[in-house]
Amino acid sequence: MKNTVRVERAILDITQQQLADAVGVSRNTIISIESGRYLPSTVLALKIARHFGKPVESIFQLEEKD
Repeated sequence: MKNTVRVERAILDITQQQLADAVGVSRNTIISIESGRYLPSTVLALKIARHFGKPVESIFQLEEKD
């Protein structure tokens, strides 16, 4: 699964820590999501999408291998 979390953060000009605080996780979790090493739970993906004001499908996309 690929994601645009890093791009969305840049658009809002917020840090990994600010996003982590807003959605209730650690900064390391955000780092892992952005790098593709961690797939967020449905609840966390929805929280992230809500924070950016976008549908979850615009932040997280399935790839062929998924």
